[in-house]
Amino acid sequence: MNSTVSLINEYWTDIYFHLHYLHKEKISHQVVRILQLVDKQKEVGVSEIASYIQVSHNTASEHVKRMIEKKYLIKTRDPLDERKVILWLTDFGKEVLHRNTSLDEEKLAQVLNQLDNNEKNIVEQALKILSERAKQCM
Repeated sequence: MNSTVSLINEYWTDIYFHLHYLHKEKISHQVVRILQLVDKQKEVGVSEIASYIQVSHNTASEHVKRMIEKKYLIKTRDPLDERKVILWLTDFGKEVLHRNTSLDEEKLAQVLNQLDNNEKNIVEQALKILSERAKQCM
């Protein structure tokens, strides 16, 4: 593996390890991935979830059912095709996703306050570029 790729991965895992929120909910990695998919993509249904996490439609449907019961997701009908179900994050689901995938904003602010303006700009621009390119990979 390319040494730059390995270094970036190491930096990212160090950053996340030291700056993540303490997790309040006991949720599986698959639940986090489903929440991310619903958050980042438009018009996600059970079929898209099954494909994304590589499980059967029935298994994905069971995940969705439990996530609706836990108030992470709600479902609506597609106004153009009533047969199609579209999933949405609830406000609580957004909070759970944020706590399980984002950096703790207070911890991050402490680190950023240690940087000068030039360093802050470099970090922001580098992460912006990586984010933009990552979105093109999907």
